[in-house]
Amino acid sequence: MNIPAERLDQIANRFAEIEARLASGTLEGEEFVQASRDYAELEPVAKLAGEVRAMRAEREELGAMLSDPEMKALAEEDLARIREELPQKERALAVAMLPRDSADARPAMLEIRAGTGGDEAALFAGDLYRMYEKFAAEQGWRVEPVSMNAAEVGGFKEIVANVTGQGVFAKMKFESGVHRVQRVPVTESGGRIHTSAATVAVLPAPEEVDVAIDDGDLKIDIYRASGAGGQHVNTTDSAVRLTHIPTGLVVIQQDERSQHKNRAKAMQVLRTRLYDLKRAEAQGAEAEARKAMVGSGDRSERIRTYNFPQGRVTDHRIGLTLHKLPEILEGTGLSELVDALIAEDEAKRLAALSA
Repeated sequence: MNIPAERLDQIANRFAEIEARLASGTLEGEEFVQASRDYAELEPVAKLAGEVRAMRAEREELGAMLSDPEMKALAEEDLARIREELPQKERALAVAMLPRDSADARPAMLEIRAGTGGDEAALFAGDLYRMYEKFAAEQGWRVEPVSMNAAEVGGFKEIVANVTGQGVFAKMKFESGVHRVQRVPVTESGGRIHTSAATVAVLPAPEEVDVAIDDGDLKIDIYRASGAGGQHVNTTDSAVRLTHIPTGLVVIQQDERSQHKNRAKAMQVLRTRLYDLKRAEAQGAEAEARKAMVGSGDRSERIRTYNFPQGRVTDHRIGLTLHKLPEILEGTGLSELVDALIAEDEAKRLAALSA
């Protein structure tokens, strides 16, 4: 990657400026918070830029030494190392300089819904939730269920959970889409392989300032909860249904005994879905940029197949098949898929910039 020396200077100067502002002791409140964010974002880029600059300077010095008979052999050896390592370092810097999704550092809301396949789809939705739960634990993240609709046979018809931690959305965003499973259901006496599906949606968690919800745009219904959950759930009018009139979005929350807690959770889900709509509209205006992404981002897109008889998982967007199905469902093997998707996305965006 041919990154101009002027660009390296700009990065170094910008980083030095932020360092000086933080060290001055004059920043307070939001100014200090923003400067700290800018520092954290730019620090790895500045570090790579410094390494590229140093390696280029070393290359020039070694080139000059080739004319010295006594130093030529040593210089050639070091030059071979630089020529091998410098392109890798320049590519790493180019990747670090790519425009980032402003939501990458945010927590996320994970929604999993059983699709085609009846009871087997609900069981598979449960498998996916446990996979993400274990993957999150491995990353040091926290998973907190917001609402769930459990199926009688096990698993979930639907489950919504908050995933909090560092860089959750950046790693989880490519999980959105239709996940398909091929296996023999426990209820199948003939040994036939069935195909079922579940839909996964990963939405970046908004901050309150991102989405303003006018009380006049809401229709709020309070009613008695129904379904599983114990007798106490059904004895009071605690269930909440929010309808956002301008968009038609409906959120139902009835997991808590308290009407106030259900309303708070419903508002959180509604705010997240409205923020997702807002992002989709903005990205729709950048259709060309979205073509460079891995997959379409459409949650109706079939993205992955989990084949139990063959013990394999195939991600259809990048054509990657791993014969590690047990490890992936245990969460420990999911990183390999996630990292491959991120790397492919970076490669496509780099190619788009170079074109």
